[in-house]
Amino acid sequence: MNTPYVPAEEVERLQARVRELEHDRKHLLAILEILQEIAGSLHFVDIMQSIARRLGEAFGLDRASIFLAERDGKTARLVASFEDPSIRNYVVDLERYPELRRALTHGETVFIPDVELDPTLAHLKGTFDSRRVRTITVVPITWRRVSIGAIMLRTFRDGAAFAESDVRFCEVVASLTAKALRNAHRYEKLQQRVGDGPNARAVELERVALIGFLRRLLDEFTSKEGPWTEGVLAKASADEIERLVGVALTVLQQEAAAR
Repeated sequence: MNTPYVPAEEVERLQARVRELEHDRKHLLAILEILQEIAGSLHFVDIMQSIARRLGEAFGLDRASIFLAERDGKTARLVASFEDPSIRNYVVDLERYPELRRALTHGETVFIPDVELDPTLAHLKGTFDSRRVRTITVVPITWRRVSIGAIMLRTFRDGAAFAESDVRFCEVVASLTAKALRNAHRYEKLQQRVGDGPNARAVELERVALIGFLRRLLDEFTSKEGPWTEGVLAKASADEIERLVGVALTVLQQEAAAR
């Protein structure tokens, strides 16, 4: 049986399609991993660092940084960095990062395919040359049509070029980041409403003391012989029960304060 002839152009087209599908598969896997990680934390610093790390690892980047916009419109705060996770809460001047300023101001993705050809980055040519930077992509993080931050990505000159599908992938990640920030913000507001100071600590200690008290009380009664029914309990005076409850609560508060 003769093998059917397939033109070289068709083979090349099919191979390119396979590479494209594999590329998309990696994007989907990265999104799933990001979703799993941000679902496991409600603290925005941990969430931002996890996203920056995933993006840096997925693309083999020179830099993957996440910034949050400041109210003055002139600065932004670096809250997560792939290349140096220890850098957090660092304020940068937007005059030094025109691409970041453009993304935050206009709320649109800024893609610079070759930093050497962009006149607005001429003052950073020495830095880009030393780090072999090729492309810069800045994707705004928007919430209710307002830019609240941005994700900045830089590729190496000898690395893979950023494709349009890569930019779309980063925009999806930015959307997930905005939702994660919203959830983290709600959680922190809830913590503030409930209380996260000495009062909350005292309440928690009282709860622990109460559990310990009830365990000791039940152990004591179950170790003795005799009836333990509602009928027996009903014979006790309601006033006496209230008095004993008050004494118990006082003891619990004292025990919690002493810890």
